[in-house]
Amino acid sequence: MGRVVELTDVILRDAHQSLLATRMAMEDMIPACEDLDNAGYWSLECWGGATFDSCIRFLNEDPWERLRQFRKLLPKTKLQMLLRGQNLLGYRHYEDEVVERFVDKAALNGMDVFRVFDALNDLRNLKTAIAAVKKTGKHAQGTICYTVSPVHTIGAFVDMAQHLKDMGADSICLKDMAALLKPQPAYDIVKGIKEKCGEDTLVHIHAHATTGVTLVSLMKAIEAGCNIVDVSISALSLGSGHNPTEAMIEMLEGTGYETRVNKDLVLKANNYFTKIRPRYREFMSDFTGVDTEIFKSQIPGGMISNMESQLKGQGAGDRLQEVLLEVPRVRKDSGYPPLVTPSSQIVGTQAVFNVLMGKYKAMSGEFADLMLGYYGSTLGEKDPEVLAKAEAQAKKKPITCRPADTLKPEWDVLKADAAKLENFNGSDEDVLTFAMFPQVAPKFFKARPEGPKNLGKDPGAAPAAAPAPAKAEAGAKGAQPKSPVTYVVSLNGQEHKVTVAAAE
Repeated sequence: MGRVVELTDVILRDAHQSLLATRMAMEDMIPACEDLDNAGYWSLECWGGATFDSCIRFLNEDPWERLRQFRKLLPKTKLQMLLRGQNLLGYRHYEDEVVERFVDKAALNGMDVFRVFDALNDLRNLKTAIAAVKKTGKHAQGTICYTVSPVHTIGAFVDMAQHLKDMGADSICLKDMAALLKPQPAYDIVKGIKEKCGEDTLVHIHAHATTGVTLVSLMKAIEAGCNIVDVSISALSLGSGHNPTEAMIEMLEGTGYETRVNKDLVLKANNYFTKIRPRYREFMSDFTGVDTEIFKSQIPGGMISNMESQLKGQGAGDRLQEVLLEVPRVRKDSGYPPLVTPSSQIVGTQAVFNVLMGKYKAMSGEFADLMLGYYGSTLGEKDPEVLAKAEAQAKKKPITCRPADTLKPEWDVLKADAAKLENFNGSDEDVLTFAMFPQVAPKFFKARPEGPKNLGKDPGAAPAAAPAPAKAEAGAKGAQPKSPVTYVVSLNGQEHKVTVAAAE
């Protein structure tokens, strides 16, 4: 028997987040759960990421109830979630008590493996969440976002892994959200982690398929000693999704490596999801092939479509190429942050503003905060001129401490505010839902008694027309706005409001 390579399947979360804008209804996942539970996976990723947002914003479904259902339906398999460190599942930093309560409630409701990451790889933003997971006795997976820049060396990633292990992480995940991980760096990083952190260190690789090279990268990582890889059942794979489970199983044949996963049960689940997928055609990404240009721009596919819709909203759809060239410059100016939620939206939106209004003539509040350290520190140095502009606009000083250290205790305030809402059920879970999404939660609580919505259509039904993007009043030919302008930035079904004041 060869060395066992464990598999985590993302079919219940990231697969439909990447390919169907996170719109899959729980009722369309339930029929596949028995086969998935019996298939022999190391874990099934089924919660976190954008699912929490999508549940309350579009599906009228309680995300905590979804988690409890998965726990009942998947008794044999570890459940896994994606947690944005100090941001939890929202888009700002939360004070430590909120982070601790969220982790505690997620564990009590059935979560086993917490994949904890930070968009900037500022490991200080993982500390509280990892400690909270350890306290519950569950599995804390310390995560490194893979990116490519002059400062992101093999040695830098290996050092991050050692810091995460020292923090108490039970395993190390290398998270490649834009499919930038080429085969040789995959081998070198895993080898480096095993040598520095010990052969017994569990290493887990998460890679998207967008550039077409990452199935080979997974193989090279396995050869270097990687223990677990993320895959997705083929009905919802490839494109900006992930590498197919079945292909991984077949690829290992005759290599001295094998999986514990039952191929017949995977094929049965695949047949099921193949029938379900056409119901969500209107949410499907147009991108289904391979895009190697990402190696140049490092822009994930979802981010490109997001910037395109912003430009069309300003009547500047023909300027996408200019924006694509501007993104790497903005990224360099801001210290080379990895491009993942929320940094991808912040950098992408600033690139759009630079093209439409002139370089840093207008700056989003979020971009100013990124420059000033309020999201955390970046591995690269920031441009001093842009930093000075950010300070002048935000009217606050840069910080070097852990951002959450600047926050006041907020649990009691959140609890009191949530208690005023119609249909608030009095639970800590409802307080946490409100804390994550204070604009969306009140509407969700109100509508919750109506029960979950399924947005899937019969394959023959005509797709609903997408609403036209709201136009921002940028003035003639992209002139600088005279008064603050609010842009609605949408990525993978998540909306972010960005208000831009005219630069002084």
